[in-house]
Amino acid sequence: MKTTGNTIFISGGSAGIGLAIAKKFSASDNKVIINGRSEERLEKALAELSNAVAIQGDLSIEADRIRIAEDLKVNHPEVNMIVNNAGAAFGYLLSETTNAHEKAAIEMNTNYLAIIHFTELMLPHLLQKANAAVANVSSIAVFGSHKFLPTYGATKAALHAYTMALRMTFEEAKNLQVYEIYPPLVNTEFSAEIGGANGIPPAEVADEFFIALENSQFDVPVGETKKYAVAVAEAMSKIS
Repeated sequence: MKTTGNTIFISGGSAGIGLAIAKKFSASDNKVIINGRSEERLEKALAELSNAVAIQGDLSIEADRIRIAEDLKVNHPEVNMIVNNAGAAFGYLLSETTNAHEKAAIEMNTNYLAIIHFTELMLPHLLQKANAAVANVSSIAVFGSHKFLPTYGATKAALHAYTMALRMTFEEAKNLQVYEIYPPLVNTEFSAEIGGANGIPPAEVADEFFIALENSQFDVPVGETKKYAVAVAEAMSKIS
């Protein structure tokens, strides 16, 4: 996949990993379209970017997903890559809550169902492009759960399964590539309540994704996640 001359839509692009990806690709001669819920945060992010625009909206809401997809297709028809980065996570203990199902429903909608729908809305457009890509930001949580994030990991595991199926579905469509980025703990506002200050900088995730795109490396483990990816690959090789 080419790393310059793209038009890239990035959900959750006003901060954290999304903004880091926007910065990396904006600086490499790509147009970026960032999305987020807060107009104020989007404007602040745009001040740090070149060749960038913003579309405000909450992709966890169906009406916003439809509106944003139409906006992209009508006003930014050159878009050839979407990065599904926006997410939700609740840190809590199952022994100390009585509404885990409500938290899980929000996480599952944002981290899984909304991504399936938005991707579905954009696929016909992307498949018309000579070079196109879908990149889903999952997590190290794909490889195991954590008691302080008891329902988040399941949503990312679901996203992982969907991403693999999407990749297999379109593997013969040479113009569409499907990537999955697996960050470990990253130092962002999003992860602050679970010790994000001890995580890697978001720019490291962006750098790894850029290299992977350049090499058409569809699975993109980052930092600590690499050791899990290696272990899984070794186990799978023994089975096959």
